[in-house]
Amino acid sequence: MAEERLATRTQFSASAESQKPRLKKAPEFPILEKQNWLIHLHYIRKDYEACKAVIKEQLQETQGLCEYAIYVQALIFRLEGNIQESLELFQTCAILSPQCADNLKQVARSLFLLGKHKAAIEVYNEAAKLNQKDWEICHNLGVCYIYLKQFNKAQDQLHNALHLNRHDLTYIMLGKIHLLEGNLDKAIEIYKKAVEFSPENTELLTTLGLLYLQLGIYQKAFEHLGNALTYDPTNYKAILAAGSMMQTHGDFDVALTKYRVVASAVPESPPLWNNIGMCFFGKKKYVAAISCLKRANYLAPFDWKILYNLGLVHLTMQQYASAFHFLSAAINFQPKMGELYMLLAVALTNLEDTENAKRAYAEAVRLDKCNPLVNLNYAVLLYNQGEKRGALAQYQEMEKKVNLLKDSSSLEFDSEMVEMAQKLGAALQVGEALVWTKPVKDPKSKHRSTSASKAANFPQPLGSNQALGQAMSSAAAYRKPPSGAGGTSQLTKPPSLPLEPEPTVEAHPTEASAQIREK
Repeated sequence: MAEERLATRTQFSASAESQKPRLKKAPEFPILEKQNWLIHLHYIRKDYEACKAVIKEQLQETQGLCEYAIYVQALIFRLEGNIQESLELFQTCAILSPQCADNLKQVARSLFLLGKHKAAIEVYNEAAKLNQKDWEICHNLGVCYIYLKQFNKAQDQLHNALHLNRHDLTYIMLGKIHLLEGNLDKAIEIYKKAVEFSPENTELLTTLGLLYLQLGIYQKAFEHLGNALTYDPTNYKAILAAGSMMQTHGDFDVALTKYRVVASAVPESPPLWNNIGMCFFGKKKYVAAISCLKRANYLAPFDWKILYNLGLVHLTMQQYASAFHFLSAAINFQPKMGELYMLLAVALTNLEDTENAKRAYAEAVRLDKCNPLVNLNYAVLLYNQGEKRGALAQYQEMEKKVNLLKDSSSLEFDSEMVEMAQKLGAALQVGEALVWTKPVKDPKSKHRSTSASKAANFPQPLGSNQALGQAMSSAAAYRKPPSGAGGTSQLTKPPSLPLEPEPTVEAHPTEASAQIREK
């Protein structure tokens, strides 16, 4: 009986054991891939030296056939700046796995970084055949076309990218295309859509605010810049733009307070020191203005706007040789701006170089077709030299420009310009038919130079700016009628509207009028 029970228990135990699932042995990774987890771990921890050591060991074991190890090593080479080496490794990956679109994308990216945009486009097109719904491929194709100046194709690719997947970066690049084409209205529409999609992106808000500021729509500019500062109180671009708006309205002390905040974030910013210098110029602290402007010039020696401002301040201080130096340097960088030649002529007149002053005025008249001050100053010089016929011709040309300005805007002319034009008209026995608008009263102190340059108006100071990124240094926006119809010899007139930053667009030189703005 006991033996039967024992046999029953033994059978039951054996059957129970047979019903239990057996634990399967963990699958072994192929030798090509067994260290991939460790490579990935070191890479995401940015421990690149340890990562490269594991990659070297893995490649030795696999005789250089481990695709993932080669891929990560190529990424590390690119981070270290070895773009050519990374390209060769990515090409190896593409050979090992020719149907992988990611490998081709990385090959194209390396070609793009090497400046080989056409070759990059060809590889991106090959990658698109493998994956037609990858927004990144369309976006990068658009960027390549931008560098090749093929803006229509770039727009098509970027719109395709947005259709596949909306991203802030795609909106930004699409907006930059319109800015490069000089179409501010379309750029604003794109950035408005971008802000609707990503309302907390401070770069988008700041860019949109700066574009509105450039167009003189201050209410919307203030709104978007304020939103940017709400999300990021340390956004120096938005703070700099807000300071420029205050500077626009003559609140120099408040603007300087804003600039002090920016100085702690970007102390080596040329636009910052340019604007600080022009604030001091507005406060009539000329030595401080020159000091700040020279620091800006040291940081950006090829920025013609800073050189322009330095020439303007030196003219104000009657330091005509220094003014000539900076203005002639500005002309080398911006040779198609008539106003620079006019100021250079004023400096030459005070240096008693009349012949070169005439040449400078003649060039200013040829380049600037809308500023009546150029003709008025030239007429005064010719009259003082006894050339009444030439003075009369310039005076009549000035009358035509004034009449055009009166018809196209409600501009009021500066009292000094009106007074000088009336005196010159009386001396030439003309000008009775010229009807001036009511002159603007200017209580500011008037500083007059020698008789040869009495009519010399020093236009509102010009500022510099950077791109939203890279800016860079982009040109000013000239949106209002020339305030060159401002004073004729106001050397101490405070600066006008600060220049609103424009991300990547260079303004046409022929747009340069006397309404010059700082950033």
